[in-house]
This record gives sequence, structure tokens and C-alpha cells, in this order.
Amino acid sequence: MFKELESLSPNITPGRNERLGVVFHHSILSFGETIATMSKRENIVSYHCLIDADGTRCQLALDDTIAHHAGVSVFKGREGCNRFMLGCSFAGDTYKEPLTDAQLKSMLEWLEPRWTRYGWSIEWMTDHRTVAPDRKDDLKPEEWSRVHAAIAKRFGA
Repeated sequence: MFKELESLSPNITPGRNERLGVVFHHSILSFGETIATMSKRENIVSYHCLIDADGTRCQLALDDTIAHHAGVSVFKGREGCNRFMLGCSFAGDTYKEPLTDAQLKSMLEWLEPRWTRYGWSIEWMTDHRTVAPDRKDDLKPEEWSRVHAAIAKRFGA
């Protein structure tokens, strides 16, 4: 079981997140730098969960809140993924360093209680590159494949 911190970001939008699935990101910044960035209202960015290389997680927004993680985005024909998808980010840059085994295991641990509670399926797991292809390139395709494969193995395809 991985350590989980809470540092709620002020960067949320009023309303209720539908929690239909997850958009996965990488933060580019380190774990600590990402938390600091998301604690500043002027940055207008937040994830629901951030996962460090050692598997430590930080909850930055409650599941039912609308965090500012996907920006202009479309998934399954719906615009504005922030309103209906949770944002989970891996600290760092997947183009420079691959995800650690601890990050993948921690991500699965984070997903575990939510999978049944929210009725998720593998079809509602995606990455930022997919929902905002003209603006974003995270995760690195090989790393997204590792994330997707780990989810499919644990929860079924």
C-alpha cells in the first residue's frame, strides 16, 4: 500500500464531475513542483491524483469535483473532459524517463476502489494525447501502452 497525501488545489470548477473514466497525464515537473504549481490559483491547473516515482500519491482534487486537467478536449464525442473524467498524472516526463513499477502499481491501487464504485471499463481509460491530440503529447505512446496493459490485466479488457 502506497503513501497518500492530500493537498487540495483551489483550481476546480463548481459542479459535479460525472466520473465516467480517467484521463492519464504526465506532469513534466517533479512531484513537489507539481503540487506547488497546482496550489497556486493563478495557474488554473489541477489533477485529481498525482503519482511520484516511488508510488507516493497526492490527492489534489476530490473525485466529485471538476479539476482543470484536460483543457480543450474531446472523448467519445463529448467535449470538455474535465466535466466527466478524472485526471491522474504521473510526476515527470515520460519522454525522458519511463514510468516506474511503483507508479504503475500505485496507479492500480488508486483505481481499485473506484473501478467498481463508478462502474468503469477499460474503454473509459485514456491519455491526454488522445483527448487533446493537437495540443498535448502525454503520455509517451509506449508508456501509455504500459498503463493500458496494466489496467487491462488487472481489471479485464
